[in-house]
Amino acid sequence: MNEIQRKGTGDSSQTWPNMAHFWMPFTANKQFKTNPRLLVSAQGMYYTDIDGNKVLDATAGLWCCNAGHGRAEISEAVSKQISQMDFAPSFQMGHPLAFELAHKLSEISPDGLDHVFFTNSGSESVDTALKMALCYHRANGQASRTRFIGRELGYHGVGFGGISVGGISNNRKSFSQQLLQGVDHLPHTLDIANNAFSHGLPPHGLDKAEVLEQLITLHGAENIAAVIVEPMSGSAGVILPPEGYLKRLREITQKHGILLIFDEVITGFGRVGAAFASERWQVTPDMITTAKAINNGAIPMGAVFVSDAIHNTCMNGPDELIEFFHGYTYSGHPVAAASALATLSIYENEQLFERARELESYFEQAVHSLKGLPNVIDIRNTGLVAGIQFAPSDKGVGKRGYAIFDHCFRNGALVRATADIIALSPPLIVEKSQIDDMVNQLTDAINAVD
Repeated sequence: MNEIQRKGTGDSSQTWPNMAHFWMPFTANKQFKTNPRLLVSAQGMYYTDIDGNKVLDATAGLWCCNAGHGRAEISEAVSKQISQMDFAPSFQMGHPLAFELAHKLSEISPDGLDHVFFTNSGSESVDTALKMALCYHRANGQASRTRFIGRELGYHGVGFGGISVGGISNNRKSFSQQLLQGVDHLPHTLDIANNAFSHGLPPHGLDKAEVLEQLITLHGAENIAAVIVEPMSGSAGVILPPEGYLKRLREITQKHGILLIFDEVITGFGRVGAAFASERWQVTPDMITTAKAINNGAIPMGAVFVSDAIHNTCMNGPDELIEFFHGYTYSGHPVAAASALATLSIYENEQLFERARELESYFEQAVHSLKGLPNVIDIRNTGLVAGIQFAPSDKGVGKRGYAIFDHCFRNGALVRATADIIALSPPLIVEKSQIDDMVNQLTDAINAVD
């Protein structure tokens, strides 16, 4: 396809772009370019598509825009900073905003995780955390600790480290010969047979944490650097930890001197009704990886929150030597930092983390009203996130989920499809009436799709 000359049919009069040259990420490119979905503006809870139609954002963009779209506070902070100083290096140099942001983040991080390393994405945050684990054990005199343990259905970005510890088959199989060596995986916690339609954390599955003891026996604790899990597996379809599961992982890792890393790229910054899932579920890991909502998705940015013990151990050595041979050109980018500081102010001033917790019950009741509709086999929820799982169509796995996603978009609501799972994760500014709208849109789509 070269160029679509079609004009918008609503308020928009934009000419469609030449679509031949952009190789889109995580997209069936040929399918998309045959029938595109293009967004051209956003404000509050709504996108506007290229045809001028309003689209209710039930996904916070891609788990990013927790404060909603078009926030003047963020755009003004970005404009001011890019005019004052567009870029400054972070290698052997610094600028005030990066230090100010790290301090602000330490104020909302779990106790003891008081140090911040800036990245540009969740993928970079994960690879950074894995390197930090190796750095820490080497500095601590335990250089044999090099193995990592991830989890089935885990998503930790697309770097080679992230897909190695990740457990989503399609992300791994094309690169299987180039993945990190010395990686094992815990079983996933999705158990529809025992936990279908649970409200909040599922009651069954604590025993799956005990598999970690078996892996430690197999590989030897002295050889394992870290365990990395998402507190809630978001990209795989909102898979929640069973009651007590995360606490048990923490107990086992502490017992054996293994670091525990929580990937909170999705759960961080209010999604589950607290600043972090570790706070909501009262489990403090050794590191937390973040990105996405750190600055409302305004500019690529991520961060790793690091325990005092890891940081201070890695700081031992001659003053003139670099302690950690790692970093990115854009780590702590001044414009990204300005957007993050403005975002944190919005979260605090509007109490959006608390708002997510207050709306949780209403959201839960709304999404569970979909139970009993055709082909719905499970509904999972916590905070302001939910997953609705469908039986696969006879046409193939993922066909039903995609059809529901597309139907919703064509009728004014953006949801997220992962195979035959639809995820809802609206901005934390969502109103009850908008929750009703997105559930009504889903109801219509479910009933319309075979």
